Amino acid sequence: MTWRRAPLAGAALLFAASFSASAQDGPGGGQTSVAVADEGKQIYEQICQACHMADAKGGGGAGAMIPALANNPRMADPAYPTIIVLKGRGGMPWFTDMLSEAQMAAVITYVRSHFNAYPEPVTEAFVKKLAAASPPVPDGPGT
Repeated sequence: MTWRRAPLAGAALLFAASFSASAQDGPGGGQTSVAVADEGKQIYEQICQACHMADAKGGGGAGAMIPALANNPRMADPAYPTIIVLKGRGGMPWFTDMLSEAQMAAVITYVRSHFNAYPEPVTEAFVKKLAAASPPVPDGPGT
């Protein structure tokens, strides 16, 4: 009977190994839940990455300069990326018609924690508060 259990035990070990390896792929040190981090990553990869690149370092081409999100000191203030996502700026469209406040919070949290050293999560309530307040987008170099 033990030889019949060997394939099952091997499959269980492979499953456990793949789960622990994928858990190590995410950003470390953040205070976000796994579900929020996964959703933020997925949104970034499906929407933001097309312009800001997989490494979030932006770039240029066809006369447009796409700002870097990685290692960007402006990300320290969670209001900055939140307002940009809510209101758009320059060539960047707003995403209020495409993403919910929860999705915006997830992707902003992902960018701030994965590509920067700002692990504090942005909450849905924070996004809603800024959406209601509608403050102007700050100007400055590198935006």
